[in-house]
Amino acid sequence: MRKIGRERKNLYSLLMRAGVIAELAALICLAGTGLVSGNRPDAKTSKQANAEGIWEVLEKHQQGEMVETTSGDYIKWVDFTVPAEAMSKAYQYDVDSYGQEVHMNWIELLAYAAARQGGEFGKAALKNIDDCTAELQKGESMEKLTEKLKYYPYYLEAYTAVLGGFVGEYEAEGETRYGLKAFSPIAKDFPYTDYDDFGASRSYGYARPHLGEYVKILPS
Repeated sequence: MRKIGRERKNLYSLLMRAGVIAELAALICLAGTGLVSGNRPDAKTSKQANAEGIWEVLEKHQQGEMVETTSGDYIKWVDFTVPAEAMSKAYQYDVDSYGQEVHMNWIELLAYAAARQGGEFGKAALKNIDDCTAELQKGESMEKLTEKLKYYPYYLEAYTAVLGGFVGEYEAEGETRYGLKAFSPIAKDFPYTDYDDFGASRSYGYARPHLGEYVKILPS
């Protein structure tokens, strides 16, 4: 009887793990269904997710990312809590300085502010972004500005894992442009509802954080 009980327990655990893998696969498939902006008309049951609103989506998820390095060390988990206001400010500095002698890097600006404020993004952090930009425009280097900030490399690595590749050059209508390249996987004008439980604990089978979010596409 004990042997049968152990076999059932092992089978149950295996099925739970398979369920998690299937869930992650479904999320990957969803991400690949489209690369255009999405609008949701009803503010109570849905939220707009387009290129202009990508910051709110990121802020809402507050997702964790794994970061591997060449040395084999990695950040196992980080709470991404950068608010939309800070991302928008840093992003605008990046885009506005594109093609100029001193080109701002929005991720570096965010990492600088985070290192100065211990990861908190209040008014002081927003001012840090402005001040850092002003110093860079005067000719100061980011290396010099961050040489005494112990946790700047940590925030730079973590934020690059989350935001890397979101901003850069892209081709559109036969010309090269620079700006936001990340979009919602939900096609434009397709309404949907979602249940935000990313990172919530799961205990059946084995303890783990939920690494997904339930999304339901509504009939048009």
